[in-house]
Amino acid sequence: MSDPFTVPVSVRGYELDTQGHLNQAVYLQYAEHARWEFLRAAGISRDRLVAEDVGPVILETTIRYRRELRNGDEVTVSCRFGFGEGKTFRVHQEIRRTDGTLAAEIEALGGLLDLTERRLVPDPGGRLRALADNPGLLT
Repeated sequence: MSDPFTVPVSVRGYELDTQGHLNQAVYLQYAEHARWEFLRAAGISRDRLVAEDVGPVILETTIRYRRELRNGDEVTVSCRFGFGEGKTFRVHQEIRRTDGTLAAEIEALGGLLDLTERRLVPDPGGRLRALADNPGLLT
């Protein structure tokens, strides 16, 4: 299996909680940022999605916090989509310090929403690959 897609992020002071570590909600923001960067790397822009009247949605998320992150920590956020049959797909993500230390694992269940019908489209992987300039990232 190939290496997952990753994006670098620096932990900023305004993202910390009163304990001095990264606020729990910010982990979700980092994950969201990595998912959009992954789609952008595949050649799928928000404008293209809107033009096709579809948009990705997250239906469920689980975060496992492994190590705290503090101001100035440099991390990478990985992103790997797992497509199967049906209308949903899995997104596997990790947040790691640059020394390799696992800080968090994020598992999400997603889908591709028809923005007119407000229902999930069948075969979201096939639909995204059809929209992509670089569909190989979505395998």
